[in-house]
Amino acid sequence: MACSQLVFFLTLSCLLVAAVEIQKPRGVPLTNRHFYEESKPFTCLDGTKTISFDRVNDDYCDCKDGSDEPGTSACPNGNFFCANTGYKAQFIPSSRVNDGICDCCDTTDEYNSGAVCENTCKELGRKERESLEKIREITREGFLLKQQLIEEAKKSREEKQRTLGELQESKKGKEEQVEALRTVKETAEQPEKEARERHLKAWEEQKEGLRVEKEKAKMAEVFLELDDDADGLVSVSELQTHVELDPDSDGTLSDTEAQELLGGSTQVDTAAFQNTVWNNIKDKYKSESQHEGLAPPPEESRDPSLDNESDSHYPDEDGGEEEEDDDDEEDDEDHEDDDKAPPVGRPSEKAEEEEPAMPPYDEETQALIDAAQKARDDFNEAEKGLREVEDQIKSLEKEISFDFGPSAEFSYLYNQCYELTTGEYIYRLCPFNRVSQKSKYGGSETNLGSWGLWAGPEDKKYSVMKYEHGTGCWQGPNRSTVVKLTCGKETTVVSTTEPSRCEYLMEFTTPAICQEPQHPDLFPHDEF
Repeated sequence: MACSQLVFFLTLSCLLVAAVEIQKPRGVPLTNRHFYEESKPFTCLDGTKTISFDRVNDDYCDCKDGSDEPGTSACPNGNFFCANTGYKAQFIPSSRVNDGICDCCDTTDEYNSGAVCENTCKELGRKERESLEKIREITREGFLLKQQLIEEAKKSREEKQRTLGELQESKKGKEEQVEALRTVKETAEQPEKEARERHLKAWEEQKEGLRVEKEKAKMAEVFLELDDDADGLVSVSELQTHVELDPDSDGTLSDTEAQELLGGSTQVDTAAFQNTVWNNIKDKYKSESQHEGLAPPPEESRDPSLDNESDSHYPDEDGGEEEEDDDDEEDDEDHEDDDKAPPVGRPSEKAEEEEPAMPPYDEETQALIDAAQKARDDFNEAEKGLREVEDQIKSLEKEISFDFGPSAEFSYLYNQCYELTTGEYIYRLCPFNRVSQKSKYGGSETNLGSWGLWAGPEDKKYSVMKYEHGTGCWQGPNRSTVVKLTCGKETTVVSTTEPSRCEYLMEFTTPAICQEPQHPDLFPHDEF
């Protein structure tokens, strides 16, 4: 029985000793323990002074760097090491040692303050491990997705390279086809051009003949109109009945002026009128019907009330003007468009005969035109097809040459867009293209920047995207956006902020940024 009790007390003593952390000296990590050997004097870590070891942690600061008081609050620049077994080791300012507040989860900073502290390192470590395990699980799944993305990107790139080769071969064939059809088109257009020119020339000659005939008829009509006595001659006196022919516009066509218009003769026959007189008067001459249109209305038909404008309104008894009748207002409305009609006596443009339309092409010319048009259509269609292939080649070459990461893991983001809706705005990120912002309540879209470059640090270049040269701010710089990429199983915009005016920060999760998870010791310690 006595032996059993002895074993029990020895075991309990060992457990109690194990529960109490013994640090010599207190507040020093294991990596620096060799500087603190009780068997020899202590030299300040900055090398400025050497003191006896019994002055270490004596609550008096001897070293300028505070290295002689790692376990007390004597030195304002000292640091106390918390071993925090089971959790993360840490340094705290020595001013917090024995201040009545538990800063180290293992309670070692309050060894002489009387504060009652509970060792929470084990619980904190458990929670931290759970949190880190969740992150590690996300990273692990994200990394597996990244491997799939890399494999898909590799296949997609090979397929695009194959398609590009086919398009380039197709381009050669289409270029040859375009050149062949160009020759066919040019060959067909030459006879078409000549036939069109012949047709047009014949039409111009026909029109000229019609014009001459029309001019002769007009001249004959005017001659008969001027020949008042129908003697087959136009005399000076007969010409003087048309004062609009007065050359000096003084309102009178004198004998001399009329004779000059008649080519120096007192009278002319039809032949002389055509050869000498007609060209001198045809632009000014007005027919009898035009003269009648310009004549004032007969005296008996004139409204006397219009002779004096001042009589158009009469003052009423109150001295004001009489109100106009409603009928007058309606009459005004009826004649609202009168000013659009040609004035009385002035010939309307519509009265002039329109130029006759060109007659249709003959069958031979039309056949040449149809053949040339078909050649043009075939050529244009082939040229359109060539342009489409060239555009596809250009687009593929651009995509293939893009920097999508070390293993093209970001290529799946190309031509995709992702949105985030906040309280007021809808943010839209189109990787490798642009970032935009639009109000939820309507309005136009604001460009927050176009793709610029990968802007992460040297060892993590592909962790940050930079979008530049967006819409300019009012009296400020052009908008720009930095996109920080974080590991995640989903591809989504997580948040958007504006830390500086017109400079936006966006967080974007994607499996493409995930790295292979490591398995280091979560809480390495140098204290036991």
